[in-house]
Amino acid sequence: MTLESVAAALREEARATDERRLLVLTGDRDACYEAADAALDAAGLDRDETTLVGTGSLDCERVGPKHADRLLGTTRDCVVFDAHADFRPNALGRVVGAVDGGGLLVLLAPDLDSWPDGRTDFDRTLAVPPDDADAVTGHFRRRFAETLRSHPGIAVFDADSETVERDGLTHPAPRLSTAEEGAPVGSPAGGSAELPADRGFPDAAYEACLTDGQMSVVRELEALRETDGDSRDDERTAVVVEADRGRGKSSAAGIAAGSLAAEGADVLVTAPEYRSCREVFVRAHELLKALGYEVETDHDPPKSIETAGGGRVRFADPTEASSLLGESGEPKSSDAADAHDAADAPDAVFVDEAAALSVRLLERFLAAPKVAFTTTIHGYEGAGRGFSVRFRDRLAESDHEVVETGLAEPIRYAAGDPVEVWAFRALLLDARPPVDAAVADADPESVAYRALSPEELLADETLLREAFGLLVLAHYRTEPDDLARLLDAPNLTVRALVREGSATGGRDDEDATGRGDDATGRPHVVAVALLAREGGLPADVREHMYEGGRVRGNMLPDVLTSQLRDEEAGVPVGRRVMRIATHHAVRSRGLGSRLLGEIRAEFEGELDWLGVGYGATPELLRFWRANGYRTVQLSTTRNDTSGEYSALMLDPLTEAGAALHDRHADWFASRVSSMLADPLRDADPDVVRALLRSVDASVELDLSAWDWRAVAASAYGPGLYDAAPRPFRRVALRYFVDAGDESASEEEATLSAREEGLLVRKVLQGHPWPEVADELGFHSAGQCMRALGDAYEPLVDRYGDDAAMAERRRYAEQE
Repeated sequence: MTLESVAAALREEARATDERRLLVLTGDRDACYEAADAALDAAGLDRDETTLVGTGSLDCERVGPKHADRLLGTTRDCVVFDAHADFRPNALGRVVGAVDGGGLLVLLAPDLDSWPDGRTDFDRTLAVPPDDADAVTGHFRRRFAETLRSHPGIAVFDADSETVERDGLTHPAPRLSTAEEGAPVGSPAGGSAELPADRGFPDAAYEACLTDGQMSVVRELEALRETDGDSRDDERTAVVVEADRGRGKSSAAGIAAGSLAAEGADVLVTAPEYRSCREVFVRAHELLKALGYEVETDHDPPKSIETAGGGRVRFADPTEASSLLGESGEPKSSDAADAHDAADAPDAVFVDEAAALSVRLLERFLAAPKVAFTTTIHGYEGAGRGFSVRFRDRLAESDHEVVETGLAEPIRYAAGDPVEVWAFRALLLDARPPVDAAVADADPESVAYRALSPEELLADETLLREAFGLLVLAHYRTEPDDLARLLDAPNLTVRALVREGSATGGRDDEDATGRGDDATGRPHVVAVALLAREGGLPADVREHMYEGGRVRGNMLPDVLTSQLRDEEAGVPVGRRVMRIATHHAVRSRGLGSRLLGEIRAEFEGELDWLGVGYGATPELLRFWRANGYRTVQLSTTRNDTSGEYSALMLDPLTEAGAALHDRHADWFASRVSSMLADPLRDADPDVVRALLRSVDASVELDLSAWDWRAVAASAYGPGLYDAAPRPFRRVALRYFVDAGDESASEEEATLSAREEGLLVRKVLQGHPWPEVADELGFHSAGQCMRALGDAYEPLVDRYGDDAAMAERRRYAEQE
């Protein structure tokens, strides 16, 4: 066969089945481009409907690999992907879905045998100082090349020798079509499906749906409509839409959003990035135009659509969107400086690609009375199953009536499309942990600690899928690039706890190797940690970092050096826990702590420190503190995706690590009060309480006799906090840091949670009395003031000097 005949046959089979096919052209880059040009002509592909993702020359639209996201939400007959100079897995994951049924994906690549040994621009991003690109392995590309040679629907042509290695034809059996003659593929029963009898949205909304499934989802989204003229008095409703990529969930959301706007509703749409939800705005705009509404837009495609009747659909990034909502769905009130007008509170909220947001941030959207969460189950955007595991319990505990729906049938191509099946495996888009039954009885005593090398993971596809699947579920943003990092980056290592499997799910004894394999030799991953080596940097790199230069892959030394002005922070060597995950079926059994304990035992004496950085929540701060990690920094800006302030923590393993920790813990303790009063003024008080308990540093009470008299007079007499805030802050800080001492449990803390909240909100963060009183449930500002004095009584007793005791006795004698 010739290249031309293969290309023509692939296209013919793709069109006959409404599937896609993949044509791989290997060899010299120029030869591959010549072959691609010939293949496009032979396949009869329209160059106006073809896009090249690469830097070469081809008579069609061209976008760079770093801008592959421009194809999101678009449909192309053909995408040509050049993997010679810059092979980015994320870029491939983005463009695969753009190819329409009947179309071709054309991949240009070096010789498949030698490809893993080469280096691309992406590889150089995996080289973390002090390593260079030569230390990067080619494991990801080796596995990727094997999938190209083994999966159905993939043709391989050697452009150098002009030989066909695989024709890629699947020779499928003829399919019976239920569609009417001439109806577009994917339309609801050829356009003959009946509209829902009890529909509230206009007929045009359902006529815009391309499948019965999409029509059903739009019908379920009617639960977001007002029913009595005031959505704030309606039953609180949350709609969850889950689907694989390419099923039309964003289109369904756009149709529903447009329908709500047509009724005059204010619809707020949010997503990790606007490009993720662009289709929502495109479809909403199309529907409103079809309904005859006069609309005003800001861009093309729009980020804001307004109708003459007052309805609108608008975009806001997640942190901004959550700030528009209050705890009970009412507009959030705050100081005049940052207050939002009540009109900014939306009637309905659509959270698109919800799996790519943190649980903590998702919880904030439950303040909306009407909210929809749409998410991808399998895709580079994130993992919908992770959304289900991490967020579904919080949703069930809310006061929302929950409506669940989803889409199974692809819109752009037929179900079972071989290119989709290949992409899922090649990029592990459908990776998942072991089934619950395989690990149900796992506990810290029944598991074995193992180092999982890239070679071992490559040799065991199931082990790789389970380990990566756990990492996907644990984090709200795991992408194909992360798979390449796991397999190729020289600074990353994987550690895991594995549980032996058995037919009955019962416990078997470990074999002599301690590997925890069952009789069939199959271990199952129950917990996994991804570790990144950091530090050990040469003087010139540390100087570059100190002067503001960025150094890849050294997050903790970078922050401690560039932000906290410690040029020696990059000298000690450590490992940062990038990700840690425990199987959802065996959480709260101590497995995460067992894994961290094993990691510490393995690296003690070899490394100077272990560390971690994450979006701080009370639960996570308590977990890491319980495992020996102590806070040395809290970021002063919120992470755009998690919506949290990020905590950095260290667990020193050597004297050098202890010196690094001690000086930064002391510095943090010396400045955290001023941080809380300014950039961290809006930090969650529960986060602040847990954060300060995780600080291992000395807080000196450098108070004068006058300072102590002011504090004691407030506690026992007529003194006022407002007359001298500083000594109150020092005493409060000392209390919280002492409360984290291992010698005293949290149950033995002197103050109640409400009193501690009062110390955080008023004393450390400086909020106005009326605001604090309202937040903490006091009847008045005066009662709140008296409560603060009461809270300081045990603190004066514990920490007060002679002047404080004398002041206390003075008022005691007057009673």
